[in-house]
Amino acid sequence: MFHVEHLESARRAAAWAGVSLSETQEAALTQFAGWLDTEAIPAGGLGPREGARIWQRHIADSLTFATALIGMKGNAVDLGTGVGLPGIPLAIVLPGLHWTLLDRAGRRIRLLERASRILGLDNVIVEQGDAFRYPHHCDVVVSRGSLPLLQVVAQASRLLVVGGTAVVGVSRRTEPPETLDRAVILAEDLGLEAEAVSIPPEILDGPSWILIMHARGAY
Repeated sequence: MFHVEHLESARRAAAWAGVSLSETQEAALTQFAGWLDTEAIPAGGLGPREGARIWQRHIADSLTFATALIGMKGNAVDLGTGVGLPGIPLAIVLPGLHWTLLDRAGRRIRLLERASRILGLDNVIVEQGDAFRYPHHCDVVVSRGSLPLLQVVAQASRLLVVGGTAVVGVSRRTEPPETLDRAVILAEDLGLEAEAVSIPPEILDGPSWILIMHARGAY
């Protein structure tokens, strides 16, 4: 069941990221939340206990990725998107980017194709494939914890065009994991500017970390 405080969590995360949600975007996020609850969870796309945490743990968390993507144009890929997180919330609030939602599992792809039709997102395509074999260079790469962090860093280096940006979900804990320091070092070794960003616990339902990378040199 939808409550106003659920939408407030999305507004809070979006505002932290620098996004002011329109009524149309809020309606689309609400529709997506309803789809996650009524279709994605029963189909096994999210855990059975995630219904109460859809807004803060999944939608609001996804919106924080926008902090490094405001004003960007071009092509974006969500590696290992699962049921469209963070790709669908980001496609809703960043319409200037054309999103590919990439996942290996045919079941999740079929779910996402339905979600995309329901939401009427004309800046989204759904593609089944291996994130480590995706062949196209992109302006934006995102991934939300579905793939090993160091491997995502390597893929970001491979896929980003000059001037491109990657945002990766790292951890939902107070202190960053040891792999985050290693990921920053690896990113810099691969020619990316890298920054670990802590999201204040009051923005979501607890502390969170993301890794932001920029491709400033030739790939």
